[in-house]
Amino acid sequence: MADPHCPVCSQAVAPGRQCGNRLCGLPEAQRGFSRVDAVAVYSGALRDKIHKLKYEGKSGWAMIFGRLLVGWMERHPEQMRGVDHVVGNPTHIGRQPIQHIEAIMDAAYTEDVIRAFPLSPPGAHRLIKGIETPRSANRTLDDKRAAATAHADALTWIGDTGDIEGSTILLVDDVFTSGSQLQHVALRLRATGAADVRGLVLARVPWSG
Repeated sequence: MADPHCPVCSQAVAPGRQCGNRLCGLPEAQRGFSRVDAVAVYSGALRDKIHKLKYEGKSGWAMIFGRLLVGWMERHPEQMRGVDHVVGNPTHIGRQPIQHIEAIMDAAYTEDVIRAFPLSPPGAHRLIKGIETPRSANRTLDDKRAAATAHADALTWIGDTGDIEGSTILLVDDVFTSGSQLQHVALRLRATGAADVRGLVLARVPWSG
């Protein structure tokens, strides 16, 4: 990511300027997540390849994105220190043409051959989404916030929710735009007992206000 950038959301900022994302000015307890790191900027070839996986079902890109995520984790041990669970921000069961986040997380687990990171095995995701909710892509900020709330409400933690208590969770997604969805998922995880929720995304959309 570009330097300098916002220490909270990874948005590029001019020297001496503050991030324009309102979430970054909120106290962490209201923001939900402590920080979000991005592998790259959402533009050009990366944007096109994410679209090929997400909307065309080109599953081969999931393996590449999984490698990118694990590579980032390996290069940033200080950010991975203390993480108890690495979970994807889930897509709904039955999403077509592919549950792209789940495919990426499965690929990341396969790539992590020495089991250095607390990823879930394929088919055993800790966080799932049982129903479809309104999409947030290409919507107004108010619509994005409403969609984010509905998305978070539709999620279920699989297994003992006691595993969340006092834990640090790294929530993985493909793209970070306004941060509303990650905020609401993080707030729900914190309400269930998580001590810290961090974000890791493949790509950060340049902030436009």
